[in-house]
Amino acid sequence: MASIHLKNLGHRYPASGAESDNPYALNPLDQVWEDGGAYALLGPSGCGKTTLLNIISGLLRPSEGRVLFDGEDVTDLSTERRNIAQVFQFPVVYDTLTVAENLAFPLRNRGIDNATIEARVADTLSMLGLDARANERARSLNADDKQKISLGRGLVRTDVRAILFDEPLTVIDPHLKWQLRTELKKIHERFGHTMIYVTHDQTEALTFADKVVVMNAGSILQVGTPKELFDRPRHTFVGTFIGSPGMNVLSCTFDGTAAIVDGVRIALDEATLAAAQAQGLASTDAALEIGIRPESLQVIAADVNTANDTHCVNVEVVGVEDLGRHSLVRLRLGEQLLCALHPEGAGIPEAAALRIDPACTLLYADALLVEANNEPLLP
Repeated sequence: MASIHLKNLGHRYPASGAESDNPYALNPLDQVWEDGGAYALLGPSGCGKTTLLNIISGLLRPSEGRVLFDGEDVTDLSTERRNIAQVFQFPVVYDTLTVAENLAFPLRNRGIDNATIEARVADTLSMLGLDARANERARSLNADDKQKISLGRGLVRTDVRAILFDEPLTVIDPHLKWQLRTELKKIHERFGHTMIYVTHDQTEALTFADKVVVMNAGSILQVGTPKELFDRPRHTFVGTFIGSPGMNVLSCTFDGTAAIVDGVRIALDEATLAAAQAQGLASTDAALEIGIRPESLQVIAADVNTANDTHCVNVEVVGVEDLGRHSLVRLRLGEQLLCALHPEGAGIPEAAALRIDPACTLLYADALLVEANNEPLLP
């Protein structure tokens, strides 16, 4: 196992011109990942996840910065000398070998004794549910089982400093994905390997990782637990990418005491209000937005009581989608659209209002969360 420090790391891919003239595929960053942690790199296709993983593994040398394992500079070391295991998106197996021989291959390659190999292979076969197929040639297996072998070859070694997964469950049957994610969690708890798992699927990331690293456009936007990412996304992209549906983001202004969305006042909690005042957001040129999770909104009937409630605003219902356990209500506030989750079977009022809890209303300036420890935007 190893802690991994990406020190002042950035990468540009060479093109026809000078490398320094090309845009960054991976923007400069300084990041430390703890020894024994289970991390997921989460983001859309093309955001830099695989580039970052390949730099850690040694398949790609960064154009600037260094990679440190437990303080040791491994930037110029080959993948083999870094002592890591990597599992790729598509299965890499030896078709002429049996399932057991495929799993034993990386151990034999390192001169491990036969007794240890047999024990580790048997353990890995059991973990992956391949005991009955141990002596079958890999060529006879379907894509799911071949990817299980590929996973097993990464997991069979106990001496690795890190195990890297590059979207390993993409080709796996959806029903089997849950089982394999559960097994990966058990393996991490048992052996304490440093694990880094690349995926664009938020369910995979949130169910596998202790901490999720959210990336977009070559940058790391936030590192946090699934709860932290859901409750307090520090960037609007994180809020909209995490959740199904994602966070509502509405353009607003700030008058010093509340957020204003198309002329409608939206109350903020005391901490957010104090931070916004301290940062001078009432007179800034920054683009301001509020973020509210659909789960935090309550659709109610508009009446005399809601008209006098500072936490309620009138809205127009523009659509309803039945999602089974609840309904997704699409609403218009001023000229902007948002959505709320509504309990199954509860009626949708024709004249609707929306109750908005200030504690669940986040404020963003230039897409970044406004909070007490942020630097003021104004000098």
